[in-house]
Amino acid sequence: MRPDTPADHITEAERLLRTAAQYPEDHEPLLLQAAAHLELAGERARAATLYDELLNAPGTEHPQLVKALSAANLWEYGHEAEARALIDGVRVAAPQEAAPWEIAAETLEAHDELEAAHDLFSTALRLLIAPGEDVPYATQSLLTGRHRVRRLMGAAHDAWDELADTLHTAAVPLDELHDPKRLWALGSSDPGELRAEITRLRAELGTYRTALSRPFPVAVLHWPADELRELLTAYPGLGSEYTSHPDHLARLESALRDLQAAGTPNLGIVTGTVPSYEAFAASEAASPADPDLLPQYATTLAARGRAVPWPPPKSGACWCGSGESYRECHGGRVG
Repeated sequence: MRPDTPADHITEAERLLRTAAQYPEDHEPLLLQAAAHLELAGERARAATLYDELLNAPGTEHPQLVKALSAANLWEYGHEAEARALIDGVRVAAPQEAAPWEIAAETLEAHDELEAAHDLFSTALRLLIAPGEDVPYATQSLLTGRHRVRRLMGAAHDAWDELADTLHTAAVPLDELHDPKRLWALGSSDPGELRAEITRLRAELGTYRTALSRPFPVAVLHWPADELRELLTAYPGLGSEYTSHPDHLARLESALRDLQAAGTPNLGIVTGTVPSYEAFAASEAASPADPDLLPQYATTLAARGRAVPWPPPKSGACWCGSGESYRECHGGRVG
């Protein structure tokens, strides 16, 4: 059951904090989820404390994401100067992930800083979209956000707006979804206008529900060579699942390509370790030798924020850890 009231959100935040204490290796994603629930409960000062804890902790994996989330939270309860400083920090750091850019730009947009939001969206896209390469799934939302801001600014379509239109798959076109006049329609007393707007909103909501139905990536399980060797030494019965490490890598890439061809969005890879897998098996009162446990383990790792997006950029490092670019490694192989 999803939390609905402030009390429900506080209860969920407390549960996540207890889980973070149990699983220190997943401290960061669990604290981020707890902070989100505290924000929804109106406990913004407590959420800010969690963000500060992450920013001050050594080894935080996604500091720019934490900065962007902290900025959004701070601005909402009157700490505009601190929020702006954090957003400037995100810009200077120039992260290679889309999420910090999107959150920072949407924070500016929410406070009517349209030109600044547009500049941030554009800066991110120049950094993250390589000419001639497919637009990663996570980066598509930057194109959509920039399109929305430009509609609010009354700017004419440019090449990136056209690309956003091409990638948009919902029934209602982006120009309609981002039409500033829709705000006026919501306040109209004309039943026809209201019915039309409700139809548009339902289409938009359908898109959001589709995304929310997959709150975590559809992730496949990757074993580095040393970990796979240790796994098969301890549990030789799993040899039917993994005939060799090169075969494991090839099958993983093939499975992801099949999912992509079937239209599955938000694909990811989780990397397993034998101690983590054994701990998961113990928590499930199951045997690590049971092959049916492997997909459950992958799903749990993804739910705990351990997935990395697939595919990587063609010029980026391959997911397998070979040190080669994805183009020269698994990204260049077919089948």
